[in-house]
Amino acid sequence: MKLLRRLERRFGKYAIPNLMKYIIVLYGVGMVIYSFAPIQGTLYLGLDIDMVLKGQIWRLFTFLIPYSTFRELLFVVIKCYVFYLIGNSLENAWGSFKLNLYFFSAVIFNIIAAFITYKISGFNILGNNFIIGMPFNMLLMSTPLDIIYSSMFFAFAAIYPNTQFLIYFIIPVKVKYLAWISGAVYIYDIYKFFSSGFYLAAIPIVVSLLNFVVFYFATRNYKLISPREFERKAKFRRQVKEGIRQSNTSSSSRRNVITRHKCAICGKTELDDFDLEFRFCSKCDGNYEYCMEHLFTHEHVKQ
Repeated sequence: MKLLRRLERRFGKYAIPNLMKYIIVLYGVGMVIYSFAPIQGTLYLGLDIDMVLKGQIWRLFTFLIPYSTFRELLFVVIKCYVFYLIGNSLENAWGSFKLNLYFFSAVIFNIIAAFITYKISGFNILGNNFIIGMPFNMLLMSTPLDIIYSSMFFAFAAIYPNTQFLIYFIIPVKVKYLAWISGAVYIYDIYKFFSSGFYLAAIPIVVSLLNFVVFYFATRNYKLISPREFERKAKFRRQVKEGIRQSNTSSSSRRNVITRHKCAICGKTELDDFDLEFRFCSKCDGNYEYCMEHLFTHEHVKQ
């Protein structure tokens, strides 16, 4: 984190604000290109390492233009909406610089994966603007931008685990559960491809997870899992239990305990039940506090 702060102080001025808006534009560009010139787009925009080494440097950038057509308009609109929602939430949490760093590091990881694959087998895994080996236990065709989206999705789930998505616009599911399921499927796919000898298909999966793994371990507060921290928490729990025990030893001693809340009807305090909630009544003349059982049933005090 110290390194990130130093990098942000030095290079933060070069960060692109509202990065997701420009990424959404890529989907629109891809729809136009691949709807009217699909063969030319496939031949000249993909990350063909052999062509890059021959001087076609633009492929290091144009491979991000996703393959989509106007026939997939509804699907693309939904994908862009979710992509923008996740990216915008990450930018609000991190700031523009950290989102830029996370996104473009994922781009670099994908390029590295393409070079590694080409060096091993001579196969351009991103050469025709597709990758092989996405989740759900089958060979799927997906764009490199979708790989980066997966990486951002895991980061979003780590920061906002209790956010709910509506599956099929009906079923509410917390994003942390979706992330666990997706992660398990990714890991199973990696195992399946390696065990079958088709390990090249596992490289994009490893790359998509690697960016998130680096982020996750770089942002952890390891003091929270230190032995000293565990000892401090255990001591605090013992002190709390001892305080509760002493406050409940006798009614006489309990009367001497100063409480913060007390119901004006039943006299219950937070010592009776730590789950009790208390509220002041705005319709009563004076500062009268009630437990939730009597908040809406009491007779209002009027002077």
